[in-house]
Amino acid sequence: MEENFNIHLGKKLRMRRLSLGLTQTKVAQAINVTFQQIQKYEKGTNGVSSNRLMQLSQFLKVPIIYFFEDFKEFKDVISDSESNEDLNYSFLSRTFASLSRTQKEKILQILNNTSQFERVG
Repeated sequence: MEENFNIHLGKKLRMRRLSLGLTQTKVAQAINVTFQQIQKYEKGTNGVSSNRLMQLSQFLKVPIIYFFEDFKEFKDVISDSESNEDLNYSFLSRTFASLSRTQKEKILQILNNTSQFERVG
């Protein structure tokens, strides 16, 4: 399971890095490792410690759970209702990454504008 998870986490890391337009070097500098270490993480050759996972999560602006999404063994642990309600980051990330720069800017502008409204409920 550990080896499979390392590969899974590496794919999630790479997908998020690319969706943000970041290089391996940029991510490496942010968490104080070499770009070769990021390569090893992305290939699943090396596992990611909990401390590094937290750093990656903060730098890439995703919750830690993002790295566990779509991993079969993790899905078996959580209930289906939690899975369906809370784990949509992969879909959102893939969808956002597929948009043009103009579309991304418009969505971010909308989100910035709506964040100024007070929640009612």
